[in-house]
Amino acid sequence: MDNNTFLDILKNNLEVNQNHTLALKSIIDKYPFFQSARALYLKGLKNQDSFKYNRELKVTAAHTSDRTILFEYITSKKFKELKLVTFQVEQTTENESETKIKETVTNHEIVTEKIEKELEIGKPISFNAAENYSFNQWLQLSVKKPVVREEKPINKKEEIITQFIQNSPKIIPIPKDKTVTTNIPKLKQDSSLMTETLARVYLEQKKYENAIQAFKILSLKYPEKSGFFADQIKRVEILQKHKQ
Repeated sequence: MDNNTFLDILKNNLEVNQNHTLALKSIIDKYPFFQSARALYLKGLKNQDSFKYNRELKVTAAHTSDRTILFEYITSKKFKELKLVTFQVEQTTENESETKIKETVTNHEIVTEKIEKELEIGKPISFNAAENYSFNQWLQLSVKKPVVREEKPINKKEEIITQFIQNSPKIIPIPKDKTVTTNIPKLKQDSSLMTETLARVYLEQKKYENAIQAFKILSLKYPEKSGFFADQIKRVEILQKHKQ
């Protein structure tokens, strides 16, 4: 992509097509902290309804100096109103699809794929301006690695302190016949912060228990959609079972 094309897209808010998206990918691979290029690449993935969008949103956030600006950008009207770039794909009729599903219903992979499609897992998550909490939850790391600390040689002062601790203070052990219980309060999700977007965030992060709880809260908040949320809970439970 030449400079003029890049500036033209940036200044005139032109549609980012598939070729532009590929070119932008090459640019950010070479210049990972080129924030405007990353923003346009994100827009291109959104246009194509790409499964890569959700993951790239996290990567873009990690390379953005001010995440507030990023949040305002992805929730802006211009970002959401972009036309979806569609491509011709081989399609089957509804009857053919139903027949194929019936023939392979015992296959766990097929069942999982079908449920994930119904739950729209992998589809770009569309946040709105009122869902800053959901956005922050999405940016949380799903896996936390333990901190590995290097062992340092013990100096003389540390050795004296260690000996004092070992020889002077004595901790009275608890009798074996005594049971000690500690009440740990259960973490409760704030119903006022619960949205369908947040439920989708939990699904994308494979936090199925959180997702089920989210849909239960939403069912109470919006009784008129209780049937829909009940179906979503059933789908998540099936997905949870097949992922074990």
